[in-house]
Amino acid sequence: MAGLRRLFNEVAMHVIFVEPAFPLNQREFVRALKEVGARVTAIGEAPLEGLDSQLRGWLDRYEQVPSVTHESSLHEAVRKIQQDDWVDRLEATVEAHILIAARVREACEIPGMSERTAFLCRDKPAMKEALRQAGVACAQSCGASSEAEVRDFLAEVGYPLILKPRDGAGAAGTYLAKNDQELQKAIDASGVGLGADTAVEEFIEGHEAFYDTLCIDGEVVHDFVSHYDPGVLEAMRTRWISPQILASNRINEDSYLEVKDMGRKVIQELGIGTSATHMEWFFGPKGLKFSEIGCRPPGVRVWDLYSAGNDLDLSVEWAKGIVHGRTDARASRAFSAGMIALRPDQDGRIVGYDGIEEILQRYSSEIIDHHLPAPGTATQSVEGGYMANAWMRLRHPDYDELRRILNVIGETVQVRAE
Repeated sequence: MAGLRRLFNEVAMHVIFVEPAFPLNQREFVRALKEVGARVTAIGEAPLEGLDSQLRGWLDRYEQVPSVTHESSLHEAVRKIQQDDWVDRLEATVEAHILIAARVREACEIPGMSERTAFLCRDKPAMKEALRQAGVACAQSCGASSEAEVRDFLAEVGYPLILKPRDGAGAAGTYLAKNDQELQKAIDASGVGLGADTAVEEFIEGHEAFYDTLCIDGEVVHDFVSHYDPGVLEAMRTRWISPQILASNRINEDSYLEVKDMGRKVIQELGIGTSATHMEWFFGPKGLKFSEIGCRPPGVRVWDLYSAGNDLDLSVEWAKGIVHGRTDARASRAFSAGMIALRPDQDGRIVGYDGIEEILQRYSSEIIDHHLPAPGTATQSVEGGYMANAWMRLRHPDYDELRRILNVIGETVQVRAE
């Protein structure tokens, strides 16, 4: 085995990547791995012929499985690949794939993120307990699988409370309860009264934002701060709001030092090695509070904003870390970049847009890209997220001016449906 290892280590690093085709931006990680010199095998759910020719061209091998979230299927596919070839890394970048990939990685003796780290970055109550013990300021929280446990926590903490899946991502399945009536609705909707594993947390009032990094061997080599406007729960529940995410180019200012120190401490305490991270935090009357972290890039293609604002290809930077263990690039901080979601005025089918031509003309030099579903397209629910319907992404050297422009777009553009 040692001789075989030496033989294969003399050629390009061989990386197995989990699910190259969905969501669509997954292909960028495959592209980047190939661009920095890796041999790339992918494991996915679609048949090989269902992948487009460009994606197929980046792959050296492909294995289809019924589901990449089915641990035994993923394990069997990796073992099959190992029978023919040395495997250096097994990588996943989707929240639902991280823990399963870690379990298979350890079972197949492939270097990379441990199961412990993946678990702590996935299970919110365990994550917060580990970090509280390390002195990181977190909201009070617990894990619950019964209504009685939720109400016991309420007796200690009081309203308002948050109920959400222990291993959820974003605002999916998240409920805010400010009184007894809302709590009962949250208990019923979450399924905790029927035994569903649920995270129950103290609601932290304040500004909501996130600190994202790319780490190599536990050291932060790239970092970014983005702000929600408004917070995620309000944004995902309120149709008339055109919510924004703004990536700041002011991260090197002293005002962000506390956030960056917290992020680095969290990364160290959880044992995160070479990985992207996405850490959400709050700042309000109770000061700076950690919310949660994932060992993955942020959702809704926020890496595109970071790349556009900093003269980087973050997918390539990630691949350099995986394959070469280093990066030679620096973020320029030239632009703040942001996105705004544009919601239809009702559910149904899109019939047109008011004010869009004015915006496209006025801000042509600031617009990175945009998505305007054609008339006749079925609308998606408000809860579908920032990219569920129409959206625009822009950049500007001045953060405050970018915020002003996004506000103008939100006030000007109306997505009409019937």
